[in-house]
Amino acid sequence: MRTLIVDDEPLAIERMQILCARIPALQVVGTAADGAAALRLVEALAPDLVMLDMTMPELDGLGVARALARQTPRPAVIFVTAHDHFAVEAFDCEAVDYVLKPVAQDRLERAVERALARKTSGSDGDTGAPATTPPAPSPAPSPADMPAAPSPWIEEFWVPHRSELVRVAATDIDRIDAERDYVRLHVGQRSYLMLHTIQRLEDRLDPARFIRLHRSTIVRRDRIQGLRHDGLGVWSAELADGTMLRIGRTYLAKAKAMAGR
Repeated sequence: MRTLIVDDEPLAIERMQILCARIPALQVVGTAADGAAALRLVEALAPDLVMLDMTMPELDGLGVARALARQTPRPAVIFVTAHDHFAVEAFDCEAVDYVLKPVAQDRLERAVERALARKTSGSDGDTGAPATTPPAPSPAPSPADMPAAPSPWIEEFWVPHRSELVRVAATDIDRIDAERDYVRLHVGQRSYLMLHTIQRLEDRLDPARFIRLHRSTIVRRDRIQGLRHDGLGVWSAELADGTMLRIGRTYLAKAKAMAGR
């Protein structure tokens, strides 16, 4: 894959060049020290892959990724950054991966494997050879053959855990608790802390799958076993694991509507 490295720190570019040289699937075709230069080089060099720093002067990594997302064809993007709190925004830009600095060789290789897999799956198989006879017209596709429209709701999270980011599918989350400027994702017996506001997260979660019960709690609907009236207008939700959660007055009508009340 023809690769462009973008970082405003010369030593970081040098280190990435060394790491990339150890990966046979990569060919570094250029480097850029800022976002504007990165876009110019993408136009001139047509790379398959851009390794992109997040924080840069003027046009930052997210701005570059959003600009690239509008291109056809567009290169794959791997963010390489020291900041773990931009992961949600990065994957909104359809980044292939999000690698934290200092970059380990094996971690970068896994990211490249993902980029290669996406490139292969997106290939149309055209070899560029001219056809000897005109192709027969294709039959009109049936509705069942049409690709499904992308979901408007977030399907996965990449959350910091030790020295890397862990993929958490939205369907695996049992509940989400607010902790000041963070949210905690509860997944079975484990939990992950992520820099995000619960209000913004609620707006991006599928309301058919999740419901907010309190200003600090969002619950997956199928984890709710029942609702209990505790008296004086106070209600609680019982979860599948036996946990009892107080339902905030603001969210009570929605909870009752879920139960058909």
